[in-house]
Amino acid sequence: MPLWGRRRERSGDPMAGPVWLVAGLGNPGPEYDRTRHNIGFRVLDRVAVELGAAKFKRGKASAVVAETRDGDARVILVKPTTYMNLSGQAVAPLAKYYKADPERIVAVHDEIDLPFGQIQVKIAGGSAGHNGIKSLVSSLGTNEFVRLRIGVGRPSGRKEAADHVLDTFGKAEEKELPVVVAEACDAVLSILREGPERAQNRINTRN
Repeated sequence: MPLWGRRRERSGDPMAGPVWLVAGLGNPGPEYDRTRHNIGFRVLDRVAVELGAAKFKRGKASAVVAETRDGDARVILVKPTTYMNLSGQAVAPLAKYYKADPERIVAVHDEIDLPFGQIQVKIAGGSAGHNGIKSLVSSLGTNEFVRLRIGVGRPSGRKEAADHVLDTFGKAEEKELPVVVAEACDAVLSILREGPERAQNRINTRN
């Protein structure tokens, strides 16, 4: 039986049940708030609202954390306060503290290899050159976690990819962004409720 199909034995402990850790990747500071690289933060804010999570608070690592539940599952929402390329230094200690198995860790991040607005679930595999994912693989010691990739498109002309993701969205993109964020939030909830494989099959086939 896959890991997400298991149920911990019920007890009087309110913390019993599967643990999911969902990490939105981005850079700290107001200057990065509206950039393409920080779309993971925007999605996590929406997930927190949908799940009725308390406000994000300073966690036990370099991150802000909000805890909530979704049915039987305990859900830990994490926004690292490190820079993107050090995301793993925040996520790995929290995964250990909350006893979140790698298969129940979801990284929500921007993806230049997908057109703007396209959403894709990926289970394990390489980093595709994304520095945040590279850091998670290094710090967790495994690539067996789930990724929700949110397309931000490639830069046009001679613009470097690094400059593209650190730039803000265009006016037309910004108008569409609420829909993209809502769809990405729904995808996160699908992963938690259906399991990564079913969510991957449904979401990626739709794309």
